[in-house]
Amino acid sequence: MLHWYTLHTKPHKEPQVASFLRAREIDVYLPLVKVNPSNARAVRERSYFPCYLFARGEADAVAESEMQWTPGLRRVVEFNGQPGIVSDNFIIALKQRLHQIQEAGGLQFDGLHRGDLVKIVSGPFAGYEAIFDSRLASDERVRILIRLIQQSQRHQESQRFVRAELNAGSIEKVRSRFP
Repeated sequence: MLHWYTLHTKPHKEPQVASFLRAREIDVYLPLVKVNPSNARAVRERSYFPCYLFARGEADAVAESEMQWTPGLRRVVEFNGQPGIVSDNFIIALKQRLHQIQEAGGLQFDGLHRGDLVKIVSGPFAGYEAIFDSRLASDERVRILIRLIQQSQRHQESQRFVRAELNAGSIEKVRSRFP
């Protein structure tokens, strides 16, 4: 039976691995997303999951040396010594999500600038407000400063900022330039 499997590649080798496997008639899905980089000469399409892609095949074929010795491939992701199976529903949902991102014009930072107030909309800090600090090397990650208000022993409030790194999709802009 055919299943989807996750492949872990060397950095920036996802297209090379996908091309190599397609040439061997293996069904491959490399989720790519359009990005709007601040540098006009930067890459405009990137892997949605850096260093990962998906291949569809028989379990025996995935474990065989043909897959294991693919240039640029580190390994087939395994659990308890068996290649991990990715459900068809996950791949379908992922394709739908990437289509939505593409329809919206790609991953964007909606004009975020250092000092802008943002709200964390997902993850363990959901609901907190923070200050946008910077984009990270991966255009999908940002650094923010989460504002914590503390009560001192003298019942005075003091502010403290905690630096955190999140996926860009986990925040939304509230207003420009935090006062």
